[in-house]
Amino acid sequence: MAWTEIPREHLYVFEQVIVLLSCALSFLGSVLIIFTHIRWPELRSRPRELLLFLSVADLLSAGSYFYGVLRDFSGPAWDCVAQGAVSTFSNTSSFFWTVSVALYLYITIVHSQQSLADHMVYWFHLVSWGVPLVITVAAVALQKIGYDASYVSVGWCWVNIEADDKLLWMLLTGKVWEILAYIILPVLYVLIRKHIGRAHAALSEYRPMLADAPISQPRTAADMKLVFIPVIFIVLRIWSTIRFILTLCDSPAVDNVFLVILHGIGNTFQGGANCIMFVLCTRAIRMRLLNSLACGCCRPTWSSASDYAQIDASEEPDHGYGSTASAEERLRWSTHAPSS
Repeated sequence: MAWTEIPREHLYVFEQVIVLLSCALSFLGSVLIIFTHIRWPELRSRPRELLLFLSVADLLSAGSYFYGVLRDFSGPAWDCVAQGAVSTFSNTSSFFWTVSVALYLYITIVHSQQSLADHMVYWFHLVSWGVPLVITVAAVALQKIGYDASYVSVGWCWVNIEADDKLLWMLLTGKVWEILAYIILPVLYVLIRKHIGRAHAALSEYRPMLADAPISQPRTAADMKLVFIPVIFIVLRIWSTIRFILTLCDSPAVDNVFLVILHGIGNTFQGGANCIMFVLCTRAIRMRLLNSLACGCCRPTWSSASDYAQIDASEEPDHGYGSTASAEERLRWSTHAPSS
């Protein structure tokens, strides 16, 4: 491919700053998701447990990308290989965990097979950690990870640009899984939304009073968050795929400043986007965070378990990642909320 003979693409300082900021926000967002999962056990559910593992992968990804962009490698180096290996493993693992969450929700919501979905979690771990690990170890052992001159990245190291079969390894270490996720995620979430719509239409027909008040509002919030899972993934990741295709086609558009920045943000901000959607935009968790911050300087606004119970009942926090728990279970969990 002719693009291997092109001199290294240098990043502008403002491009580095933007991508580094994106990495830092994603890292902090992933840490916040992990913190809230540990801090408030009453908010835990199986979908949020899967979100936790996704956040671990995103945390590793953001950290490794931060190091790569900060170093701005100008040639082969041992830490270039190390950074490339960590980002390859974590990035691929993030793809698998995102699809795993969608598959779990599909099984529990559409097919109502909770026991099967719970059993599948063990396979999710095996595939989401095991497959990326095998691919990464093989790539490092065969010296396929290394310096790529920033033509298929934004400052970090990925597949060695001098490898004869670099295209094959670019696909194996990320792109093929990314493209599959573009297809699988929308299909699964469309099926989930259609099922939810049919279920509530049937409920509205036989129980119109319930359809008007306590069900419609939580359903809307849950549906919106379900929609945003594939939307966030595709909006963030599509720029990487576009730039990859342009690179293979020897298009000069690959050097477009805005495209480079979007690629950098898209590959690094997944943890931050998940934090915004499933922590900061989930009222029960947001109020707990605000209460924790307020505890050190003034009297907390929410001071009893009953206060949290009211939030949990109205917000349905576990719906933030598609929980299928009943209202009674959520109220039961909320009664164990920590007292201020």
